[in-house]
Amino acid sequence: MAVVKSPLTDDVRNTVGQALQGSLIDLLDLSLTAKQAHWNVTGRTFKMIHEQLDVLTSLARTGADSVAERAVMIAVNPDGRVQTVAHETSLPALEPGWLPEDKVIHAVVEALSGTISRFRERIDAVEADQVTQDLLTSITGQLEEQHWMFSVQR
Repeated sequence: MAVVKSPLTDDVRNTVGQALQGSLIDLLDLSLTAKQAHWNVTGRTFKMIHEQLDVLTSLARTGADSVAERAVMIAVNPDGRVQTVAHETSLPALEPGWLPEDKVIHAVVEALSGTISRFRERIDAVEADQVTQDLLTSITGQLEEQHWMFSVQR
């Protein structure tokens, strides 16, 4: 079995690994939340919100993959199992059933706000690893763009 050796010291790797794992959980749950809203949104602006939720889902899934692959690069095992995501998520759950557009927009803005806040904390925490910091910064910028796009619909 091949062993991945980390280019980082153990202390830095542990800190960065925790930041990456937390980011993975946020992004996986954000992708699931966005897709759930995508399937259940109702209202006059359904089509626009429906399509924007697909953009958010794709962004979150791509970000999750990048975060998980970065973890592997530094010899940290990412854990994206559904049980782990369900147990560790910080995102509020959507209501079941059909969701009026105003509730979807509010829920997505709140989910993005919390996710962005946690990402910004992680960016500061991983300052010893500029590669991870750049990755988290890039994802945060994309999340902030989505936050803006949903926020202006309130």
